[in-house]
Amino acid sequence: MEAAMDLMRRMPPGSTETALNALLSLLPDHSLDLLSQVDLPLQVCMDKENNKEYILCEYNRDADSYRSPWSNIYEPPLEDGTVPSEEMRNLEVEANEVFSVYRDQYYEGGISSVYIWEDDDESFIACFLIKKDGQGKRGYMQIGSWDAIHVIQVGAQEEGSAHYCLNSTVMLSLTTDNKQSGTFNLSGSIRRQMSMTLAVADGHLANMGKMIEEMEGKLRNSLDQVYFGKTREMVCTLRPPPEVLNMRIPDS
Repeated sequence: MEAAMDLMRRMPPGSTETALNALLSLLPDHSLDLLSQVDLPLQVCMDKENNKEYILCEYNRDADSYRSPWSNIYEPPLEDGTVPSEEMRNLEVEANEVFSVYRDQYYEGGISSVYIWEDDDESFIACFLIKKDGQGKRGYMQIGSWDAIHVIQVGAQEEGSAHYCLNSTVMLSLTTDNKQSGTFNLSGSIRRQMSMTLAVADGHLANMGKMIEEMEGKLRNSLDQVYFGKTREMVCTLRPPPEVLNMRIPDS
């Protein structure tokens, strides 16, 4: 299992689903662990009742159906599908509205979904998802996608405070194609964790939002340094710009 997870961490997002299916056939006894620990690129579906798109993932799935955060209805229809309590559902509706504003301000579009459900001991879990496709929208980029998954476990409230544990995963993929640079593909994923104990005077939603905002800033910086920074360094070393090649070392 440890070797399987080590392999999945090194797979590009575009090949994750194929690799996961292969591991499931090789390790059927670990199917539950693999499905719960491996993050796949996010898929999108349309809520026909509200005419809104929502994101599909393991956290809104029951059997082969997926629950919409807008209508709270499973598609395909499922009679005994799991739904949150009234309190959690009200918080989920509010979270989806607030997170849509956050998505528009930071991502200038895309699709977001929030799912909340009860956990043990008066605690609950919230999953915040963002998917942004950038096909043909920026410079020479031909195909691009950004998938962000934030799962927060909120502990029971004690003396006006609660413990929050955030697990975040970002999957990035982009492809450029032009005559000058040719075809270039960059893809990868990064995962981080954060734990905090915060006062709940302003509500759980405000605390979760602050943690996600801070985490996304750290993830963007890490991706810029690890993927773009290292890639730029390697490309400039292997294929230096013409002005560098034309430089001559002066005679001593």
